[in-house]
Amino acid sequence: MAADTSKRSNLVDVTYQSLHQNLSGHLEGTTLEQLADIIKPRVDQLRNIAEPFGRPSDASKKKVDSGSVTLPDGVVLRVEDADKEVVFTISKKLGIDEVRALVLLRSFLYNEGLPEGVSSDSKNLAEELVEAITPFYYSERLHIFRTLIPLFRADQNAADPVHEIASEFLPKIIPDGGAFADSIIAEYVQKTHAEVPEAARDDTRRAASWAKQNAKEQLVMLEVLFWTMWSYATCNGPLVAKIYETAYETHLGSQQQNSTFLLDEESVQILQDCAALWILISVEVLELERAAGPGGVEISANPADTEIYWSSPDSLKRIHQAVISQGNSNFACTYIAWTFVLSRISQTALELKEIPNSYKGFFDSLIPQEAGGYTKDGVRAFELMAKIGLGPDAGLFRLMLTLLTSSPLFVTSIAWRTGSSVTDPNAVAYRSVLKGLVVAIVELVPVELIPDFDGLLEVWVTLFGRSEPQAVAGICRQFWEADWHEGIARRAIVDVSRSRFPVQVKPIVRLLRALTATGFLETDPLSTADHVQPTAELVEERQLCTRAVFEFFDELPTFTQVIHTSSCTGAHALYEKLPDRYGSSSATPGPSYMNLRPIRLPGGSILPAKSIGQLLSSDGGDLVVVAWQHKHSGWKLLLELLTDYVNRRRAQAGSGGSYRDVSFGGRSSNQPLALKLEDIGVEMEQSGDENAVIDALDLIRSVVQDNPDLAQQLLISLESGDAVVSHTTTEVQPPDLVQLTTTILEDALTRSVGQHHPAPRTNLITSAMSVLTALLAVPNYSNRVWLYIRSTSSLFGSERHVGIASSVLAAERLTGHYTMTLALLHLVDALFTEASATVLLVTQQNPKLQQVKEEVLMRAARFVHSEIWVEHMGWKYAQLGDRFEIGRRVSQFYLEVFKHSSPALKEAPFTKLSHAIADALLFKATTSTVNPLVASLVTGGSVMNMLYASRRYGDARRLVYLLESHLALTRVLLTYKQKSPGSSKICLLEQALCSRVGGSASFEGSSSRADPVDALAAYVRERSMGEVVPVTAMQVLFALCSSLSSSEGSASTIIGHLSDPEATVSMMVRIIQHPYDDALLRNAVWNFITLAVDKEPALARLFVTGRFRIPSLKGKEKAEDPGGPSKTVSALHVACDMLEQWKELWELNPKLLASLLRFLDVTWQHGHEHKASLDPIRDDGKLFAYLAGIIAEELGPSPDCQTEGYIVTDGVLHSDHHEAVSTYSYRSTVKSHAAHILAADIRMHLQAQEGNASEASKKKPRSFTAIEATLRSEDQISELIPEAASSAYRPELHDEFVDLLKRHYPTLSLEQLQAQEPIVEREYGDDFAFSMSLARLRLAPYGSDDEVQVEEAVRQLHAINMNLSLAHVQTTLAESWQYLLLQVVPYLRGDANVRSQLLSLADSLSADIASEQRSGEMMSNIHSARLSLLLSLLEIAWFSTSDKKAEVDRFLALVKNARGIIINTSQSPTKSVLGQAPVPFHRPLLQVLYFCARQSRSLARRPKTLTAEHRLAIAALLDAALVFVIDGLRVTFDRARLQLDLDVDQDMELLVAVFEQCTRPDLNPSPTLWLTRCQETDVVRASLQLFSSMDVVGLSDVALLRARKQPLYTPHVLTFHMALASIPPAAERLASEGLLVAYIENAISAAIRDGKIDVTIPELPGEESPAHRAYCSMLAIISGVSTALGRHGQFFESEVCGLLQFYSEQIRRALSWTIDDPLSLPLLEEIEQVANLFGAIAQGTVSSTNEAVRRVMQFFTSDALLLLQQLNYALTHPNHLASLFEPITADERIKFEADRAASSVKAPSEAVDPMRRPFLARLVHRLYRLSGTLLSALIDISGAETVLLGEPEDWQVSQALIVPHSKVVLGEPASLGTLLELGNCSLDILRLLVDRPPTQALTPATSTEKALDVRDTVAVTRRNLEAALLYGVTQLAMWLSKPEFDTPAHEADSDEMLVEGGPQGESAVSLKERRAARKASMTLAERLRRGMTGEMAADLQGLLGKAKPVIAKSTVVLGEKDVDLTQVLSHFVQERISVPA
Repeated sequence: MAADTSKRSNLVDVTYQSLHQNLSGHLEGTTLEQLADIIKPRVDQLRNIAEPFGRPSDASKKKVDSGSVTLPDGVVLRVEDADKEVVFTISKKLGIDEVRALVLLRSFLYNEGLPEGVSSDSKNLAEELVEAITPFYYSERLHIFRTLIPLFRADQNAADPVHEIASEFLPKIIPDGGAFADSIIAEYVQKTHAEVPEAARDDTRRAASWAKQNAKEQLVMLEVLFWTMWSYATCNGPLVAKIYETAYETHLGSQQQNSTFLLDEESVQILQDCAALWILISVEVLELERAAGPGGVEISANPADTEIYWSSPDSLKRIHQAVISQGNSNFACTYIAWTFVLSRISQTALELKEIPNSYKGFFDSLIPQEAGGYTKDGVRAFELMAKIGLGPDAGLFRLMLTLLTSSPLFVTSIAWRTGSSVTDPNAVAYRSVLKGLVVAIVELVPVELIPDFDGLLEVWVTLFGRSEPQAVAGICRQFWEADWHEGIARRAIVDVSRSRFPVQVKPIVRLLRALTATGFLETDPLSTADHVQPTAELVEERQLCTRAVFEFFDELPTFTQVIHTSSCTGAHALYEKLPDRYGSSSATPGPSYMNLRPIRLPGGSILPAKSIGQLLSSDGGDLVVVAWQHKHSGWKLLLELLTDYVNRRRAQAGSGGSYRDVSFGGRSSNQPLALKLEDIGVEMEQSGDENAVIDALDLIRSVVQDNPDLAQQLLISLESGDAVVSHTTTEVQPPDLVQLTTTILEDALTRSVGQHHPAPRTNLITSAMSVLTALLAVPNYSNRVWLYIRSTSSLFGSERHVGIASSVLAAERLTGHYTMTLALLHLVDALFTEASATVLLVTQQNPKLQQVKEEVLMRAARFVHSEIWVEHMGWKYAQLGDRFEIGRRVSQFYLEVFKHSSPALKEAPFTKLSHAIADALLFKATTSTVNPLVASLVTGGSVMNMLYASRRYGDARRLVYLLESHLALTRVLLTYKQKSPGSSKICLLEQALCSRVGGSASFEGSSSRADPVDALAAYVRERSMGEVVPVTAMQVLFALCSSLSSSEGSASTIIGHLSDPEATVSMMVRIIQHPYDDALLRNAVWNFITLAVDKEPALARLFVTGRFRIPSLKGKEKAEDPGGPSKTVSALHVACDMLEQWKELWELNPKLLASLLRFLDVTWQHGHEHKASLDPIRDDGKLFAYLAGIIAEELGPSPDCQTEGYIVTDGVLHSDHHEAVSTYSYRSTVKSHAAHILAADIRMHLQAQEGNASEASKKKPRSFTAIEATLRSEDQISELIPEAASSAYRPELHDEFVDLLKRHYPTLSLEQLQAQEPIVEREYGDDFAFSMSLARLRLAPYGSDDEVQVEEAVRQLHAINMNLSLAHVQTTLAESWQYLLLQVVPYLRGDANVRSQLLSLADSLSADIASEQRSGEMMSNIHSARLSLLLSLLEIAWFSTSDKKAEVDRFLALVKNARGIIINTSQSPTKSVLGQAPVPFHRPLLQVLYFCARQSRSLARRPKTLTAEHRLAIAALLDAALVFVIDGLRVTFDRARLQLDLDVDQDMELLVAVFEQCTRPDLNPSPTLWLTRCQETDVVRASLQLFSSMDVVGLSDVALLRARKQPLYTPHVLTFHMALASIPPAAERLASEGLLVAYIENAISAAIRDGKIDVTIPELPGEESPAHRAYCSMLAIISGVSTALGRHGQFFESEVCGLLQFYSEQIRRALSWTIDDPLSLPLLEEIEQVANLFGAIAQGTVSSTNEAVRRVMQFFTSDALLLLQQLNYALTHPNHLASLFEPITADERIKFEADRAASSVKAPSEAVDPMRRPFLARLVHRLYRLSGTLLSALIDISGAETVLLGEPEDWQVSQALIVPHSKVVLGEPASLGTLLELGNCSLDILRLLVDRPPTQALTPATSTEKALDVRDTVAVTRRNLEAALLYGVTQLAMWLSKPEFDTPAHEADSDEMLVEGGPQGESAVSLKERRAARKASMTLAERLRRGMTGEMAADLQGLLGKAKPVIAKSTVVLGEKDVDLTQVLSHFVQERISVPA
């Protein structure tokens, strides 16, 4: 239909069927206010019973034609032209008002949807729709009438939930009850005469359908009439007379105009139900109870009550005429009821002095007149009528019995089975009317005089005892409380039966059993498998009735026996007949008897001598029946009966009847004579009366059942007093009830498999089992049951033998009736329930008994599984419902085991049992074990349809129970599987649920194959299954989806098994959209949708995009949007639409709001997958405004968790604070999801702008702008952050409860009570974390001893649950805020105001964290969340160099608090590092410490910022932090040696980073304290040991290496060493602990020795080799240590030289780089580190005499000079340099390619031009730095300082290695010309840069390097220039001072030394080449001697001159005054070098 209004109408949305359900108590979340709103506009329609839908009218037609119709509730419906045709067709065809037709159509489409068979494009759409809508219309008509019934019921019952509604609206609907009843009768009569409408007369099918609907309406009208007369309308004369006349004229509704159409089974049943209702109405209106009361009937000319029918003589006459007009036995009930009324009227009349004139005419026909007035002695009419009514021909009791056993009005099972149209089958009111009739009968005629006493007895038993307990409890209670004391007549039937006991056992036993209010037994054919939990009221009524029965039967006043007259005569006479004058009295009229000696009667009681007994029978025969006045217990007699039966069975089983108990006990001659049962005349067979035994057992179990206290009394009564007579072995304890029952059961089982008795003793076996089941609930006797069951193998067999029961139960398969099987299953269930309930007590007091129980349960479970579960699907069934019930009971047993003892728990009881079931159904399952579960679920829908079609509603109801149980079990199994060790493997149950199952079990004969997932989805929308099945089916789908997603290698998905995914998704979306759908179902669907979006992309897309169409009537869209896109409804749109009313949901239904926000949250987490769907919503921004509003909403203070009282909500007992806690928790969850969604959206925006950070921060997303004002508002953020950081968690609650358990319930652990459902499916509140139902069950046995203590334990557990609810949601809120703050960093960081606010919040939050005193598992989680929140605040605040005093003070407060957090003992960070905290929290803390340390360093560098107090606070933090960090490092290093773990790696990284910051000398000048700690913990040695043993490269896990791009641990250990190496005292400690040994012996040392450390490795393409990176770091660390030790490390320098020789091959490889080799950044880094290392050694060993050092230096010098030549060429030829470069990483490649695209460099100085080639500029910068390092090292080695300062004789002339010529040859070592060229090149760059601003960037910053500015490059280039000049000048000077003859020798010597010091493997060829080069050098030296010196000196002098002004300018750029070296060198050249030409 085209969408119509902005506001929806209840008239459309809520059908009358739904309204009737709501009023009947199924409120399902509908409030009374909503209910009132629904009823209010319907009052007129409900009032008009004749035509509730009106008739077609012109006024209504005009309204519809106008296109806009205003409904009674004010809602305006817009009607399009396409709709009008359909509306008018419906109105015409159904003959109803046009507006009503419109509402009907809309309601039909909204609630039922467009039927599958109807096409929206069909030409005959209107006709097809009328056809489809007719059944809906008929249903609505019936439910309009039915809606009145619960209103009538509620109006008279103040306790009814809708009592207020009924009181308000019923008077408006029915102002006059009598007039309303009249109108019903008139309409009813009209319907009985109505003819089939003309339109349907030609169509037999339609005519039959109309006639049946007409009959159903008559039936419902009669129901409404019944309830109207029950309490609303008065029974005035004319009305009652009219009712009687109508009933008799229509022959109880059987006379129908359309009877020819009412011949099918359903129609016949409807007419029978009408007749039954007429009978009830005709009895009801006579007000028998009122008439029976004293003074009830008033006959007066001016009666006080004129609104009662007997005040109207004319009406009485009319009624009487009607009653006597029919002699049909169907009117017997009405006849006898009227007879009783006549008797009361007659008696009242006879008591009057004068009859009022108005009544005389009526009485004339009733009471014969005599002279002198009226007399009581005449034969009165009512007595004659009573004889007729109770005579055998009337069939009164037969009719009543038929009603009670065959009518749906009294038998629920028949109502189900026949699909009765009766609204309320077996209503208490119906039974109450019949009960009134029965009481009237016994008051009318004494029971003894009723001809058919057995018939009356049967009716009585059926009325009171053969129905559901809730139907009979009320009348049973009324009997015991009122009728029993009302008068002797009403209790006479019980007294008569008692007077015949025990001669006749059955009558009294059956009567009493019926009066226990237990209802029918399972052996009763009328019984139903209705598993309604008894209400408190029902339990109370039952207990009252059973107590009355027990007390009556426990003290019987008479004992009846049959006496043979021979025992009254002779010398040994036992009895004596007394003469009348002695024996008779008013109490005992008639002849009496007396016993002459004491007699021990059956039951064990002693009848004293000379007791008097009354004769009951006629005197004169051989046998007389005497009732002794003797108090005794009937229960003992029943025990006697059972004992006698057992003895007889033994005798028969023994030697042919000669069996007798042999007793060796002494016999006393004074013992009274014992009479056995047969001696007193109890009639029974030789083998015992089996039926009497069954009745006895049934009575016992009815009293004992669910009433342990009374059961205890009964059992005491049985065991007290003397033993029963049948027990003759006096030395043995008499058998108790348990022993007798077990014996009877064993005997019955044994006989049932015997050859001569093939038919099993079903009733006896069932009754015996049921008694055992009932006795299990009796505390002191249950143990006996366990022991007897264990001792017998008949029931459950043993491991070797199956047991007799198996064969007996197999016999039931022949008949198809499974009474015994069901009783056995009930016993097994009771066994487990008892064992589970008493496990704590038994385990504590009697562990051996617990073993017995577990053994019995294992046997029972094995039997049930193998004998019943696996096979029951293939058995033959007389009633299909039995199959469902068997399956339900088994799966319920499995389910209970899982609920009470989940195998997921380690310490739970019965783990062996639960594991066995888990194995059977999950891990070791076979097809036969899984099939009953899956097949039932798959075929349930089709079987249900078949049952409904065949109107077998009883079986259908049982099927619903089966599905409820099976679904719950499947859900529990799948949920457990995810927690089990085998969760990663797919199990057989999952495979079965994800495979197509054959349809052979569908009972439709089809060979189709159904998909279980499809079937589960179908249950979700199936309202006919009740409320539980859809919800549980949804939960099973949730569990299956979750389980499949966690199984490895599972390709199965939910969507893959849906036949029509779009339809299924559409259905689910409709459910979440429908405001009146069951709240539980809506939440379950939301949960599933959310999970699907998270786990199943295909299904997620369907839910998010909503690719399906809403059914449109004509297939057209709105007229105003032709050709527009089809209207789609998706879960996403529904959620967004619902969010518009977030304020209402926040107040009324925060749980639903939380569900839909969780869905949105997950959707946004997968935002990249659904970008197209989300973008329009994101661009709109309304959603974000709502979310921002939610975030800003105030939560208020945390509610209290201490339970002070209890409140019943939806039938469940809850703590009085549950509602407050639940609401707060869901609102908190709502806020956390809102924050998380906004954060996810901001993250999406940032990811979309990735690589363009500046653009991302400029262009703010709508999600940020929505929340920005809140985040910048000091008031709001200062409320919201503390709200997020608050925590109501109280660990003392947990501790107190655990302590209470240890003291009082030591065998109960809190873990046993853990809830097993996923957290997302739990409800916040008092049942959140621990199962309250299980706790109550476990603690129940202690309640009898100390109820207060148990209640205290329950209260404490409630408090824990509520507190954990709060803690959980508050932690989640903190985490969401932390996530949100991290995302808004780009937008808020750098804002001074925000920084100030957040520092203040960080201060207060850190103070709270530091002062934390709570501990425990949950607290670790909370602590971690709060620390993370603190960290996110600091992430935004960030570092600052311009803090004002207030901000500094706040920061210092944070510093103090950080120290407090470190030293907190309740939440010790050290324990967290050690892994002793349940949730580690040290990582956020370490990051906070890093922030504090780094910001402190920043402040420390600023002058006059920190006061002494500040510095003390920082020092205190550093001391605490370093102790914590060093201890943590030691632990982490040790853990790293044991395992490769990402967590350990992260810990190490953070610990090292904090260590590095905290140990910097600018912050921590004195390392003594922390070095001492390092020594104490031996952390340095531990790090070296780790380095030696670990996988430095990471090749042990290549996948991890590729993912992380670096190995675990290596970078962090080396960073730690670097931090130590940079501080002299620490470096010394590092060296002394064996640094060099570790660097020589590790995973890459062999590769280094062989020179095979390459810059890349094949395992890690596109990245620098981790080995190479580690090697470079090692070199850097060694050089750092060398530098730190300086000249004091002589011992170390020797070791270093050894290491260098070890590394020589790799070092030579680095230093031998040439201009022809490729260059990469890692290689350059390696060369730099080698140069740094040699430089460090050279600096520290200037004056060293160590030979090893000298050789190493020589080795380096020769290679360095060669390398210098190459570097000079590279620097002077930048384009060639660029061609050599090889990028390694992708990032390098991108930058390099961008660089290369620029123009080539024309001059060397242009290489550092920032505008041209930034990448090359950085490369050149590094080469200059390398060149400077090499020259500095050479300067130190050559002793240049000595040359400048010392005398020539002190110079190391041997170090004059630079040949003084200007030639630059690439293959040769550097010459003086090389140095001059290098100097000029450097000078050019300096000249280019000195005039620029010092901070101008030459290259942009990268993620790893800062921007390269002018100052950096000037510093490096100047250093290079000065080093080249210094080295050149000093080398020339030394060269000139050498003696000329020494040169060849020196050169040769030098050559030899180099060879010796070099690598051993150097080839001979290279040696020859080098010598040839040396010869060339000699000739050069001679030439130089002859005149080149002056030229070189002049060149040097010239360079110095040019450099001087440039260097002077560079001093300004560098900003620091330095010595001008050019002046010094210039003087030196002039004085020492210049030679005459």
